[in-house]
Amino acid sequence: MHLAEVGNRAAEFAVRFGADEIARAAGLLHDIGKCSDQYQKYIRGRAPSPDHSTAGAQVAARRYAARDQAVFGRLIAFAVAGHHAGLADGTGGNAATLDARLAKAVPHYDGWEAQTHGLSERLRARLPFKPERKSDPGYSLAFLCRMLFSCLVDADFLATERFYAQAAGERIQRGDHAPLSVLQARLDEYMTRLVKKAEPGPIDRLRADILVHARAKAALSPGLFTMTVPTGGGKTLTSLAFGLNHAVRHGLERIIYVIPYTSIIEQTARVFREALGEEDVLEHHGNVDWEQPSREDPGRADDEDPTGLHKLRRAAENWDVPVVVTTAVQFFESLHAARPSRCRKLHNLARSVVILDEAQTLPVHLLRPCIAAIDELAANYGASVVLCTATQPALKRQDSFTGGLDIPEDRELAPNPEELYRNLRRVKVEHAGCVPDAVIAARFAETERMLCIVNSRKHARALYGMISGLSGARHLTTLMCPLHRRVMLADIRTALAAGRPVRLVATSLIEAGVDLDFPEVWRAETGLDSLAQAAGRCNREGKLPVGRTVLFEAVDHKLPPVFRQPVDAMKEALRHHGEDPLGLEAVRQYFRTLYWVKGEDALDAAKLDGERYPIIAAIKESFDARSLKIDTPFASIAAAFHIIEDIMDPVIVRWHGGNDPDEVPQLLDALRFAKRPPGAVLRRLQQFTVSVPVRARLAMIASGAVQPVNPDYGDRFVALVADGLYSDQTGLSLDPFGMSIEAGFM
Repeated sequence: MHLAEVGNRAAEFAVRFGADEIARAAGLLHDIGKCSDQYQKYIRGRAPSPDHSTAGAQVAARRYAARDQAVFGRLIAFAVAGHHAGLADGTGGNAATLDARLAKAVPHYDGWEAQTHGLSERLRARLPFKPERKSDPGYSLAFLCRMLFSCLVDADFLATERFYAQAAGERIQRGDHAPLSVLQARLDEYMTRLVKKAEPGPIDRLRADILVHARAKAALSPGLFTMTVPTGGGKTLTSLAFGLNHAVRHGLERIIYVIPYTSIIEQTARVFREALGEEDVLEHHGNVDWEQPSREDPGRADDEDPTGLHKLRRAAENWDVPVVVTTAVQFFESLHAARPSRCRKLHNLARSVVILDEAQTLPVHLLRPCIAAIDELAANYGASVVLCTATQPALKRQDSFTGGLDIPEDRELAPNPEELYRNLRRVKVEHAGCVPDAVIAARFAETERMLCIVNSRKHARALYGMISGLSGARHLTTLMCPLHRRVMLADIRTALAAGRPVRLVATSLIEAGVDLDFPEVWRAETGLDSLAQAAGRCNREGKLPVGRTVLFEAVDHKLPPVFRQPVDAMKEALRHHGEDPLGLEAVRQYFRTLYWVKGEDALDAAKLDGERYPIIAAIKESFDARSLKIDTPFASIAAAFHIIEDIMDPVIVRWHGGNDPDEVPQLLDALRFAKRPPGAVLRRLQQFTVSVPVRARLAMIASGAVQPVNPDYGDRFVALVADGLYSDQTGLSLDPFGMSIEAGFM
């Protein structure tokens, strides 16, 4: 029986955070509206699709109306009403709100009680916050609602998948992953091999000391941690080692490794696969959102075809794998999402180790809601969260951050960060003042191996044009598809190791986690955290007595608005710490200035319909503390919460520079003739996608430069067909579609 299966699965998911009874009730009630005569006529093709989700929501609200049960009934109603269309706003002026759904007339449904054996008259569950903890109960209940919704929609998807696979005689390949203890042993073997291959030196000894210290900390209880390791200190593999040891020690279930930029996710995922095996690491990009509904037709409240197969077209991952490598966009936007496809995975964050690599890149305009989500996962969902960075942002209460994270000093995973910085200091930073492009081009001509990082695609392309005739000249941008960037980076590493010329112009995509080693790096004015990352690409392995990092003001190009506040904060820090601009004291002052001088409002500054929409305030205002009633505006929060404020959509490009030039045509054929989008094909196509602004994509479709892969999917999947728009040197050109490359800074 579908209702019982969904209820039991949802309860299994929710038991991690003590809400299994609520989740089981949601599963038992979610489809009772299908008992109506109108729905039965619909599935036989004799009537239009009725609303079947509202019935279960109304029963939940009525059945659990007692004062001590009403909060549970409200949580179930949100989840059940939204299990197709998504979580709605609690109240408001339209028919899509939960209150409107609870008041509407629905088709009469009989016999549902016979389908819901085991539905409790009263529910027992602990609320997800403790009175003695200084948390916001409204935020905690809203978070719990989204987690319950995740349990319900994932259980519904899996039960439907099993039913149709069984009917078709197909075998579902899920699970069968190695236990974390096995992955821990594999990582130990891998790191032993790395040590044997490395040339012994002071940096290698420091990396080994950091690893030993972090592993020893794995015995500490789950919760919040920091890991402050300068670039080149091996923090990526060390943080993974801590995560695996900590998870095995405390019975946690998976590792979620969160990376700031899609541009470097491939590198980290590749390293993890080399260490742990191909089958146990999922690479999930954040900016290729195949499940996004058409903006012209967002879907009906009960968007399901008569066969139920529409559910199976939701190809999002539920992260039921031991190790997930994902982006900050995917992670934080999912934690504030409303759509079933984006929320399916959330329950799998409970009892996980979440490692936030380059934690200093958390978006300033959404810092408060991001911090609140991190705190909630650690406090009430058994997760451990590691803020992993070379330049630790001032996010702790101990840093005078009102409402910040409480992370005592003994939960720092690195041994003596101040001393580590001194021992791993490998560059000298110079400030060259105002510099025209001609001077940089001349320096490129004098220097065979040099990197210059600038603040916009337009500047990068212009500078590359000035040096393109020089030996080893290269250009790197997110207008290249991920596989193209990966191949380029591999070629650059090979050339550097062989001592061949490499003159590279790049945007900031290269700063975080890209393990290149140049003797000289130039960086256009930026925030101090980005300057530290740029310096991390200079003399990375310490083979020179000192590397040269040059900070300059680009006089030929305007500073993009997104960089203005970080540059101001950087200049303020340098006024006080000019002798040691990358020292920990300079970094602390930089972040204090960046976060607080601009005012607290700047830390929760999402926008909705062009107006400022503070997310934490919206949640607080929607909660009645006396009755515990939640009217959280879930749909509005999801619409407002965008880490990258310019919405981007994917275009598939036919880049032939990989190992198999026929791979893209074969993948497109598989997608073109499939009854539903195959998940494995979509994951491989991520390597051949470029994310572009929405209006650029629409212009490309209108001109015929890109075409839908399969008309049945509308414009969800479009591929580039026009010749001459994708270059091996500069990637995808947006110029013919009225989009200046100034529109993107990466």
